[in-house]
Amino acid sequence: MKKSQIDLRLYLVTEESIALESLTNIISESVSGGVSVVQLREKNQSSLSFYKKAAALKQVLNELSTPLIINDRVDIALAVGADGIHIGQDDLPLSVIKQMVPDEMIIGVSVSNLEEALEAERNGADYLGVGSIFPTKTKQDATPMAIRDLEEICRSVSIPAVAIGGINADNIALLTEKGLAGAAVVSAIMEAKNPKMASSSLLDIIKDFT
Repeated sequence: MKKSQIDLRLYLVTEESIALESLTNIISESVSGGVSVVQLREKNQSSLSFYKKAAALKQVLNELSTPLIINDRVDIALAVGADGIHIGQDDLPLSVIKQMVPDEMIIGVSVSNLEEALEAERNGADYLGVGSIFPTKTKQDATPMAIRDLEEICRSVSIPAVAIGGINADNIALLTEKGLAGAAVVSAIMEAKNPKMASSSLLDIIKDFT
């Protein structure tokens, strides 16, 4: 899949505590409801566990024609042939990662202010993960960003920006018409009783983003 073809509108970030069988079921349902890209986020697993989960998800997502993004771990992304890698401010520098991965691999960078966003664009990021937008239990030490700062980032960069952090059905409408390419969600889908319905409901609002 070419970088320009990746649809970032509804970006699902996985929750580490969920077992693989349940995870693949949730992902399959959520993709059928409109999830357009999946990021596998594992912070506390061994390299082997991370690899096995990534390889299994890559197979599932290939069948669903949906890209897989790996969080942080370039080695895992390369090992399973993932479509992309997403890095934070404390990971390997973007310039180094670009030398390690194939040109067709999409690279996203987490940013929390305009300076970081502009630097990521300058260094060749393909998209930005901007946040945290709202308080989130996934990353409890994150300071929520003012919506006006989110808008400024979207106005100031020419690459796609995806909002992340505490986004759910109750607050996602606050992000419409801000210039975003999409929204990244975790618990709003991962913990939903019906992941397909939850995804579809979120996507209906995301269609009004731009």
